[in-house]
Amino acid sequence: MPRGERAPLVIAIDGPAAVGKGTLARRLADHYDLRHLDTGALYRATAIRLLRVNGDPSQEAAAEAAARNIGDVDLHDPALRGEEVGQAASVVAAHGAVRRALLDYQRAFAAEPPGAVLDGRDIGTVVCPDAQVKIYLEATPEVRARRRLCELRSRGVESIESRVLEEIIARDARDRRRSAAPLKPAADASRIDTSALGPDEVFERAVATADSRLSSS
Repeated sequence: MPRGERAPLVIAIDGPAAVGKGTLARRLADHYDLRHLDTGALYRATAIRLLRVNGDPSQEAAAEAAARNIGDVDLHDPALRGEEVGQAASVVAAHGAVRRALLDYQRAFAAEPPGAVLDGRDIGTVVCPDAQVKIYLEATPEVRARRRLCELRSRGVESIESRVLEEIIARDARDRRRSAAPLKPAADASRIDTSALGPDEVFERAVATADSRLSSS
């Protein structure tokens, strides 16, 4: 980087499913005039490619091949938010080969000036360990299940809260136990529990955290 140029600003937002990462990341990107990447969409796109050819998400070689063929158009597929896709995405995300295949895409996105806000599960620990701001969102499984249920019903998808809760707990276990980039907060991440907070309160706390980090750097 030429002398005098500032490094791109990178904000890493991590946390489990239905904790509010995407909502916060988009608002922070607008606030700081940065680009936004929902890295979970990369794994969902990989899952969709497999499911549409009756592929098995547990087969690493097939999942890796799907990941290496993802294009920008895949990230705008309206089927990305489906529950079946989300469960399959959690399975393919456990494959080290898949994570390696998508790593360069994420890092290149973050490195392009003026910077970016990336949300996922391993942004602050693996994808962008040098991010200037790292925030880890958390909430109880019960709260997250209710939020996901509301989201599903708003899209006309009927589901049962107990089933959604079971799926969230199972996904948490897969994400935390996988050997490749397990879900966990970075050692230097600021943690925000969103269980009892609304989106505006989460945003205000995140901005205060980011401003404090940036003013001291």
